[in-house]
Amino acid sequence: MSSPSRRLQTKPVITCLKTFLISYSLIFWLTGVILLAVGVWGKVRLEAFFSLASEKSTNAPYVLIGTGAVIVIFGLFGCFATCRGSPWMLKLYAMFLILVFLAELVAGISGFVFRHEIKDILRVSYKSAMDKYDGTGPQSKTLDTIQRNLECCGSENYTDWENTDYFKSNGIPESCCKESDNCTPDVLKNPDKAATEVYPVGCFSKVTDTMESNLGIIAGISFGIAFFQLIGVFLACCLSRSVLCFSGTLIFTVEDSLRFSSVHNIHQFTSKRSL
Repeated sequence: MSSPSRRLQTKPVITCLKTFLISYSLIFWLTGVILLAVGVWGKVRLEAFFSLASEKSTNAPYVLIGTGAVIVIFGLFGCFATCRGSPWMLKLYAMFLILVFLAELVAGISGFVFRHEIKDILRVSYKSAMDKYDGTGPQSKTLDTIQRNLECCGSENYTDWENTDYFKSNGIPESCCKESDNCTPDVLKNPDKAATEVYPVGCFSKVTDTMESNLGIIAGISFGIAFFQLIGVFLACCLSRSVLCFSGTLIFTVEDSLRFSSVHNIHQFTSKRSL
């Protein structure tokens, strides 16, 4: 027969694991919300910059938004599975966390390994867009959007525009100006006069310098979030196992009770017959 002390030891363990796993699931849900926010921010602020590498709009913001939405859903599912104490739900949750861990690990390593190739593609694409700039085309409007939103001018700095055909007839684009009222045609055609009226930092430099200066922080956070999934896998598996053990203990307890009751009834019946 299973001892009562074993049942009393198992139940507090389950309660403790549930508390930890619910807390974990809420934090996991919060990371999904953060990814959603970053995806929306990238869609609004940086999509134009990355779309220069392709004629079509980049899918990167949508990937972040989609990933964030899935994590939010499964974070809530994790809370539900924990409260229900369902072993198969907990195992499904653990499997999803493993998939998220592998996907984040591959994405992080790929981004780090190919970061220089990505930079070269963006640099070439940006300079190509500057060479083709006419002030009216779709790609030209994309450049204007980038320069206004990021408050930058040119690739490395505003003097890059001197090497373009557009500069020869129109000067530096008005989207480079800090204040449009101060940017007269005469100022825009004279780099020395424009130096104080346009954004001094180049768009490519601004984006890449910001990313590289925070590369260690970005990498640390990325890998930290990735390995954070392993904690959830461990907790979900432990809770699933504890629930199964506790359920098994209850089943054996019922069987032992029935067996004891049957033996007791047989003993009473035998005693009565002997009398």
